[in-house]
Amino acid sequence: MTLTVTAPVAGTVTAMSEVPDPVFAQEIVGPGVAIAPDAGSATAVAPISGKLVKLHPHAFVIVGDGGAGVLVHLGIDTVKLHGEGFTLRAAEGDEVSAGDPIVEWSPPDVESAGYSSVVPVVALDAKADALEDIAQAGQVVVGDRLFAWRR
Repeated sequence: MTLTVTAPVAGTVTAMSEVPDPVFAQEIVGPGVAIAPDAGSATAVAPISGKLVKLHPHAFVIVGDGGAGVLVHLGIDTVKLHGEGFTLRAAEGDEVSAGDPIVEWSPPDVESAGYSSVVPVVALDAKADALEDIAQAGQVVVGDRLFAWRR
């Protein structure tokens, strides 16, 4: 079984090793890619279909078929904003489809508060070699394929 993980935000794909946070950069919670979001307000959408098992203003986890969990983290250290500038568009426990809106936020506001707006998209607890067809540097729009996760 292969799970396709899509872009939750539009922007420029970057390697996880470039994320300014050691937990993500060293892929401690799992491999994936990051997106430097386009300027302006944005709506982060579900990168896979499944159950929204964790929802914070700055991050969410969706678990799809077979128990595959994907983490989307909106910016780095944005937990310190205590939800300011983030508007939830879904609720923890919701069943969502890929592309459904989850959180509205403003990357420029995150940056003006002194934080990175980069968005890590992580295959939780996956082995690095389980990911295929990983998007390389370049522009993506919401819904573009980021990687395939062999399960």
